[in-house]
Amino acid sequence: MRGGKYIKLVEASRPRFWLYLAGPALVGATYGAEHVQELVRLDVALIILYFLIPANFLVYGINDIFDSKIDQKNPKKKTKEIRYKGGRKLPTLVIISAILGIALGGILTVNAIPWMIGFLFLSWAYSAPPFRFKTKPFLDSCSNILYIFPGIVGYIVVSGSIPPLLAIGGGSLWAMAMHTFSAIPDIGPDKKSGIKTLATSLGQSKTLAYCGSCWFASSILFALVDVRLGIFLSSYLAILGIIVLGKIEVEVAYWWYPKINTIIGFVLVIGGIWRIVI
Repeated sequence: MRGGKYIKLVEASRPRFWLYLAGPALVGATYGAEHVQELVRLDVALIILYFLIPANFLVYGINDIFDSKIDQKNPKKKTKEIRYKGGRKLPTLVIISAILGIALGGILTVNAIPWMIGFLFLSWAYSAPPFRFKTKPFLDSCSNILYIFPGIVGYIVVSGSIPPLLAIGGGSLWAMAMHTFSAIPDIGPDKKSGIKTLATSLGQSKTLAYCGSCWFASSILFALVDVRLGIFLSSYLAILGIIVLGKIEVEVAYWWYPKINTIIGFVLVIGGIWRIVI
């Protein structure tokens, strides 16, 4: 029984989504490097490790704690995810994760620290009062640029400089689209709970159009950095087209994205290493 409780506690960190934070950190570090040796460093390893596990307990733990009541009406919490039913273990892990995030600042370069602070702030403000951006249409989408902050931190620590602003803009639009797409399956439960989101405000069709617009703009910005990046990342728009034209249920397609993002992230990392070697 105790083992089962610990498994459920780990599930609170959404293992299938662990790479949503660690992946950008690895991609950022890879593209910030000039030599492969720059990636084989303790500080880089610690950054990726933090965003792989503790940061996910922080983001999703805070979300589950402050959404515990409305999650009772969300069917997704019965199957794919768990419901927080109280207790001290999850809040304790959230606090430890926050402390580890603050401590991580001790190994970061000065120009990376503001991005780390931004990540910690948005991780809290998205779900917790007084901000609770997740209940404020458009701010809920914008605040999820927190998912690219690990990439910016990784890039800065390795290179010493900030990534191209066009890449930051493209990454921000990608994250905004990913978040808003993920909110579509929650439109019904959110409406029942009185939660306002961009998805509940627009409805499914317009939300899909919004996601498509963000992914299109993202690919354009990345193309201005490197045309190959733009072409490759336009795959998100192509996949959305398949979902819409194929009349595939968003509730089904939503669970494709952990694999899609993993594959795309893997290709980006290999491309970044290939760039260094060649």
